[in-house]
Amino acid sequence: MTEAGRRRRWNRTVFTACLFAVTAVFAGNAQHPADPHYTASGFFDIHVCNWPDRPPFYLALYSTTRFDEVESIRLYGPDGHAIGALALDKYRLVAHKDKPEKRVFMTQIPIADSDADGWYRAEVRLGNETDTARDFVIHQLMPRAGGHNPVDGAENVDMSKRLSWNSIDGAAWYQVYIRDKWNDGKLIYTSKLLNKPWIELPQGLLEAGGYYSWRVHARDVDGHILLGDFNTGSQSEWVEFTVRSD
Repeated sequence: MTEAGRRRRWNRTVFTACLFAVTAVFAGNAQHPADPHYTASGFFDIHVCNWPDRPPFYLALYSTTRFDEVESIRLYGPDGHAIGALALDKYRLVAHKDKPEKRVFMTQIPIADSDADGWYRAEVRLGNETDTARDFVIHQLMPRAGGHNPVDGAENVDMSKRLSWNSIDGAAWYQVYIRDKWNDGKLIYTSKLLNKPWIELPQGLLEAGGYYSWRVHARDVDGHILLGDFNTGSQSEWVEFTVRSD
């Protein structure tokens, strides 16, 4: 399909989704009454992911402060068929000062050839309560980032504060991750969302003689009422470089 065709498909699909959202009554909460991703207990989203080390997949998540009450989180496609469930032993902790601790349950789920665009739903069982949340999914892949500077395998590069890459068609936001290869590959930096294909690094982050790897995550939207945090995203390969010692 040509780029123009993809854009027309995107416009038609989102327009249809908007009409459906206006006429349908979906779950929300007091803080987000018009957003179907939210329930009384948490937030649901599915991303279509294009990672370099595996076939495309869904990354599904549900974040909640009521994690000790959750018994199951089952996921269903637009036609009602089950596509999987979130594993309750796989989660990320989120803690902020003066706010309750939150768990983000996250599970990778294969994308079937029969999966179609439309509203996907999560049914969250909490004792005698069942919360239902929905996310609109459009099946298109975000290209992976390329054109990294410094390039993979670069040696003795100047201690530049800037990393850059080629812009990605369809990407509105980027995020950069950096690992310290001399420190067992420890993740030492995660950027905020960026709206340009480059980043100025904090002073002192890179050390002379250091050995680092970095990757770029790209996404199409941020906080969309139909598509959630984002609909489709990609990650580049890890790109390694060393820094001059003098």
